[in-house]
Amino acid sequence: MLMLFVAREGDTVEPGTKIAVISKSGEGANVTHVAPSEEKNTVKETPKPSAPAEKEIKPSVETVVAKDKPKTPSPAPSTTSATVPILPPKEREIKVPMTRLRKRVAKRLKESQNTFVQLTTTNEVDMTNLMNLRSEYKDAFVEKHGVKLGFMSGFVKAAVSGLQNQPIFNAVIDGDDIIYRDYFDISIAVGTPKGLVVPVIRDAEKMNFADIEKEINRLAKKANDGCLSIDDMTGGSFTISNGGVYGSLLSTPIINPPQSAILGMHSIKSRPMVVGGNVVPRPVMYIALTYDHRLIDEREAALFLCRIKDVVEDPRRLLLDI
Repeated sequence: MLMLFVAREGDTVEPGTKIAVISKSGEGANVTHVAPSEEKNTVKETPKPSAPAEKEIKPSVETVVAKDKPKTPSPAPSTTSATVPILPPKEREIKVPMTRLRKRVAKRLKESQNTFVQLTTTNEVDMTNLMNLRSEYKDAFVEKHGVKLGFMSGFVKAAVSGLQNQPIFNAVIDGDDIIYRDYFDISIAVGTPKGLVVPVIRDAEKMNFADIEKEINRLAKKANDGCLSIDDMTGGSFTISNGGVYGSLLSTPIINPPQSAILGMHSIKSRPMVVGGNVVPRPVMYIALTYDHRLIDEREAALFLCRIKDVVEDPRRLLLDI
């Protein structure tokens, strides 16, 4: 027989908490029924029975205990681990120290990322005329100068022309000042088995195509032999990289500090172009210019790329200085 509610309706109880008292015999038959409101007050004001009192009714009274909440069944063990063992990282990884060159490259690239507000603009170049010039004179060029005529010399000359027309690209920020350089030292990014190096062609504005090609070959050989000195790689005012030799279609080159801009060349692909009102296939290269937006605005960047495009598409402009 239910004698007394210990827990009130709506109470939250933990497993093992006493919630009611039930009599096994008729001993509780004479217990006066307590109204719900009175029971509420009684339970609230009456302290819990002392140990001796509880001991007296123990033979005839059992405590109703809240049942434990059912446990959620644990998921079945995965069978993947049984068939494909997961090896500790130390057995699947190899840790090697960075080379001095790689550490130097990493440091300068992070410096570039942290320092400059870099923005990239792109354009496309019809390579038809420069390729025809190369094809027509390549044998005579090698016979006279002892070096092959490549595309890099044409882009170096075009870059110098662009720097002369827009000196801001040959400048650099120094604190609250701008330093304008009156020399044109062009850095050429060269990939080697040991990493990227950027040797410098000094006074490129004073060189012709043959001089530039010879200097590029000399520096590239030193780079591949690992013989470049610090002087060979410092002091450049503008950089040209050629990802096209590796098949790159388009990229966003990163500025080589402390310069303010870099030109990226890419692979040449035959694409449809409108020429004279007709759609014809033309060899096209995408070019990209990344620049420091703190110093150079997008208008200047677009005009600089257009100058590169005009000179490469019509190399005769270099002869006439137009």
